[in-house]
Amino acid sequence: MVRKKRKLKKQVYYVLAGFIGLIVLGILGMNYYNDLKYRQTNEFKLLDKGYSNDDTNIMLEKLSENSITMVLNKEKDDAIVALVKEKYFLEKNLEDYLTYIQEEEETNYQDVVAIVNVHANQNWYEEEYKTDPSLNELMLVNKFYALDKDYTPENLVNIPLTYAYGNEGDCKIIDYAYEKFVDLWQAAKDAGYYLMVNSSYRDYAEQEETYNYLKSTVGERKADERAARAGHSEHQTGLVVDMTSIHNAKDSTFKESEEYAWLQEHAHEYGFIERYPEGKTYITGYNPESWHWRYVGIEAATQIHEEGITFDEYYAFYIAK
Repeated sequence: MVRKKRKLKKQVYYVLAGFIGLIVLGILGMNYYNDLKYRQTNEFKLLDKGYSNDDTNIMLEKLSENSITMVLNKEKDDAIVALVKEKYFLEKNLEDYLTYIQEEEETNYQDVVAIVNVHANQNWYEEEYKTDPSLNELMLVNKFYALDKDYTPENLVNIPLTYAYGNEGDCKIIDYAYEKFVDLWQAAKDAGYYLMVNSSYRDYAEQEETYNYLKSTVGERKADERAARAGHSEHQTGLVVDMTSIHNAKDSTFKESEEYAWLQEHAHEYGFIERYPEGKTYITGYNPESWHWRYVGIEAATQIHEEGITFDEYYAFYIAK
């Protein structure tokens, strides 16, 4: 009887040992399977390529499967991480950023992103995209985006001679932009400044005549520095006023005036931005124009002002994406 009990105990022991062995093998097998699966993940592959945990996490967060595959097919490149970390990074432009860096090695990453986003890595006017007038005050017109020759904004109104030089009816602007311009003008006057408009809406034909005259007299390169080609002028939008002041009417010296300083600080509160600011020619394609103010609406103008970017950059990141 004792011998039977011992035999039974041994059998139970073997069964338990076998069961435990199966469990251990199962755990080991599962661990091996999980490890094998993990090694197939983008996280493992990025880490294995030498990217840090933080760099890997930000790439996994910001990049799609296709972009990750592209990254994995390259040698480890810290420039990719630096670009992805830029505030205005757009995934669709990643390869163009990298190409531009190879061509312009000394350009910092922030500028690389800005330049490529607004197409300024191309020659001015090299490509032409259609402006979308349905965006109203947020439509983009520049050396790449153009309006059709027959585009005329609706609801143009005259800017009275109280606010403008020339003859009655010479200066026009879209009605909703005019309302905000009057608010801006009154606020400036209350602060002791008397602003005056010397140019505003110009149609396609007028711009074409102006540009062609310059081109015939000073050549294409100089003409492009001084005027927009027809269809590429913001004045055709009906959203622009060229402003100086009654005490300082010269464009060339307006940037030195107190009126200009006031506009820089307050114009965004009324939906206007300085369209071609100092130090941004490589983005806009235009030399600084302290007199050229564009209506984009209070929300967009405030964001552009606070972030210190141009409308071209704003459009690329917040609208076109």
